[in-house]
Amino acid sequence: MTSMFGRRQFVAAVAASSVAAPAIVRADKFPSGRVTVVVPFPAGAATDISARVYAERLAALWDQAVVVDNRGGGNGIPAAESVARAKPDGLTIFATSAMTQAVNPAIYDKLPYDPIESFEPITRMGTSPFVLLVDRNSPINSAAELTKLLKSAPGKYNFGAGALPARVASELYKLSAGVDAVYVGYKSNPQAIPDVQSGLLTFMMIDTVNAKVAMDRGALKGLFVTDSERYAGVPDMPTAAEAGLPDVLLTTWTGFYVPKGTPREIVQKIYDDIARVAAMPEVLARLASLGGVPKLMKPDEFAAFTRSEKERWGGIIKRANIKLE
Repeated sequence: MTSMFGRRQFVAAVAASSVAAPAIVRADKFPSGRVTVVVPFPAGAATDISARVYAERLAALWDQAVVVDNRGGGNGIPAAESVARAKPDGLTIFATSAMTQAVNPAIYDKLPYDPIESFEPITRMGTSPFVLLVDRNSPINSAAELTKLLKSAPGKYNFGAGALPARVASELYKLSAGVDAVYVGYKSNPQAIPDVQSGLLTFMMIDTVNAKVAMDRGALKGLFVTDSERYAGVPDMPTAAEAGLPDVLLTTWTGFYVPKGTPREIVQKIYDDIARVAAMPEVLARLASLGGVPKLMKPDEFAAFTRSEKERWGGIIKRANIKLE
């Protein structure tokens, strides 16, 4: 009886593997339908802009519709949860940033998703330091002048941020400079720009993509960039270290994920095609004009990177004692 039962199990296993086998073949033909790229930010945010550059080229490469679905709000939690619960077939891709994968876990006691266990990493899109910005017509022309102003009246002046990574960067500046300023929250970073221009906000920190847009149209001016090297988009602007703030070194990043359980073959297929798109001259030129270049990682590398970034951002948040309002 035992031997017959074992044989039945073996036959069932073979049958199951025969049924599952075509899924591997279908991965070579991926995608078989419309692909949705979920972005946890409103249209116009840095992650959204980059995601659309890739989505447009992937649609042509795959000969399938690739739709960007902006699900801003809630610090990216609703968007992340929706992707974590999506069918793991590769047709739902999460284009997100350090906010959902590295910052939220340190801010929230409980999340409806796990940045490590709920997703399969595909690749990093790119990285972006932050720029500290003030109004173009402000009399403040250096980090030293801003620091002096903020120290003259602790708690009197405001700063704004629409995404948690930008707030963390701002709090890191406050911590390093020894100043006090009041945080004002926005739904997205670009929404804070008019209030910097009007004087309601004294300064803001923002990623280089949106910073370059604001500086190019003459709305704001940058005092320093939070990188070890000067920002190629504005080469005359100093680094934080050159501005006297060597500890203000912080870079955010964007990347692609799919739901946990997505077949490895599909993960690799998506990565390979994103890498093809990233190497296209017109894509390189477009991203360079936005202030960044692709800095891809293979899926396994990106998995390790996500883990290390979760620890790094968590450490900064703990030091700065950042709490939800």
